[in-house]
Amino acid sequence: MNMSLDDLANSEAFGGQNGRREAVTFLPEPEPRERFRTIWSVDDHVVEPPDAFVDRFPAKFNDAAPRIVETDDGGEAWFWNGELLPNVGFNAVAGRPSSEYGFEPTRFDEMRKGAWDVNARVTDMDINGVQRSLCFPSFLPGFVGQRLTTWPSDPELGMAAMRAYNDWHFDAWCGAHPDRFIPNQITWLLDPEIAAAEIRRNAARGFRALTFSEAPEKLGLPSLHTGYWDPMFAACEETETVICLHVGSSGTSPMTAPDAPPETVAVLFFAYGMYAAVDWLYSKVPVRFPNIKICLSEGGIGWVAGLMDRLEHCFQYQLGYLPTWRDVELTPSEVLRRNFWFCAIDDASGFLTRDVIGVENICVESDYPHADSTWPDTQPRLQAQLNAAGVSAAAAELICWRNAAELFRLR
Repeated sequence: MNMSLDDLANSEAFGGQNGRREAVTFLPEPEPRERFRTIWSVDDHVVEPPDAFVDRFPAKFNDAAPRIVETDDGGEAWFWNGELLPNVGFNAVAGRPSSEYGFEPTRFDEMRKGAWDVNARVTDMDINGVQRSLCFPSFLPGFVGQRLTTWPSDPELGMAAMRAYNDWHFDAWCGAHPDRFIPNQITWLLDPEIAAAEIRRNAARGFRALTFSEAPEKLGLPSLHTGYWDPMFAACEETETVICLHVGSSGTSPMTAPDAPPETVAVLFFAYGMYAAVDWLYSKVPVRFPNIKICLSEGGIGWVAGLMDRLEHCFQYQLGYLPTWRDVELTPSEVLRRNFWFCAIDDASGFLTRDVIGVENICVESDYPHADSTWPDTQPRLQAQLNAAGVSAAAAELICWRNAAELFRLR
């Protein structure tokens, strides 16, 4: 069973339906943490600032661009495509006590400034000891830009919104500190040929990554198994653009029984990483495009070794009667190791299986500014876990940054 992220955000258990908080608490400013390692985080988020779309739309659409408006209850909301989207923060709760965690804030001044201001973000990266960061979109665009590209009935307006977001992300966010960020684009979801052209155009500009849905059929789009997306995948392979799949990018989260407590949803959020790996693998996308690069974010790494065991087990006894893999030279687990990268966040036991996963296939993340984030303690927490697992200095260097540098072609 699945729960939509909109339902999750509106759930009283996760901070929804409670109205605006009467008071917001900010914890004391943390001291910069000791740096044990160079760290590149391949999963953080940016809350789009109020001026993100100002002067970035063609003149004919200036009045239609997303804008921030005041709400009747004193909050702030994005107004886009005739709809009010009040959840401007979308769980941007770094620097707040856990008792106030939820899918709000509903105002920019209720967030730590690093959530939406690039200079403050770099300061928070310095506190945390994170040297580079790949940032996914937040609530207004959706994790893969679906609210910008698929909502408007006028495709020209949707295209303008997509390009405005990418221009802002590349020029204003990454461009402000080009040695601190990894450019990550959204793309056109309604036509894979147009998406392919945009990916090639953006690669020429310097984009290194594309955020795409782990399960596009759950967004009402064609599934991976249709071949529909192949022109886009071909462009990613050709340009070495990494396809980044963030847990929840399908707009859903795994759940158990409808009446199960909310903790089950929180615990199982990682599970879509495993589901996505299996679905993408057996869609044979990485078979048709053997040089494609797929990076799974916020799913952790603890399940990867077990999945590899299961892939080998099933392959041995299914090969004779199931046709999917008969024409492939490599085994499913070998393709997984060749084409997939996995991102650790608070994965103490996962590092014990690093040699099964492949040390060269593991990256790390801090998930700033979300509730799951290890900020401001990513450095000491990661160091403790690597030490406890007996990870060598050379392997730790690969995991903490060199793998990401190689994956995204940055030095």
